[in-house]
Amino acid sequence: MIFFFAAAALAAAECPSEATAQAAVCKALVAEKSGQFAAAAAEFETAAGRAKPGDPAADRMLAAAGNMWIAANEPAKAALALDKALAGSGLLADQRGSALLDRARAAEAQNDLKSARARLTEAMSSIAEDPFAWYFSAALAVRENDLKTADAAILKAMTLAPNDADILFEAGHIAQLAGDEAKARDLWQKAVAANPAGPGGTAARKALDLLAQPAQPAPAK
Repeated sequence: MIFFFAAAALAAAECPSEATAQAAVCKALVAEKSGQFAAAAAEFETAAGRAKPGDPAADRMLAAAGNMWIAANEPAKAALALDKALAGSGLLADQRGSALLDRARAAEAQNDLKSARARLTEAMSSIAEDPFAWYFSAALAVRENDLKTADAAILKAMTLAPNDADILFEAGHIAQLAGDEAKARDLWQKAVAANPAGPGGTAARKALDLLAQPAQPAPAK
């Protein structure tokens, strides 16, 4: 995930007590570091509300809030914050691209695949070298039942980040859907080797375990 604020605030033992945007950002960063994503999102929104009218930093704070709402599994709240951020002029270049990617993720989580693809396509104009964007494109294409697009997108993601376990796991998933079990097994083994304790490696190990189980006979009619 991409954040728009310096993490130096996290070094402070305590955040400022005054009701300022900077104090709220500090609290948001502390909450994010401790895994309290909903609290972090709320603090970023508070910070945006405290910003001076017309301050472009407010849009960045709202984008950060949207990112945290996604982490908190609150896609509807993420969509609201990100739409406000994208309506302003404070997000530039890859900042806007990252916010558009998050907006696509929020739409996908709400099963609005058409909006997710539209936002992702818009995002790619500025973050085409982001491997996660291509990973998300591949996963979205799977949901769209478009294996050709999924395969092309995951190949691009692997080119940009060849040792990312999450990407390798998804590549194996796509290979399995295409009927290439040997390729899927090889990719999942690489995912486990790349990061055995991470989400991608863990998911890949479970997938390999399922492949090793004998096929169940069809029930008698």
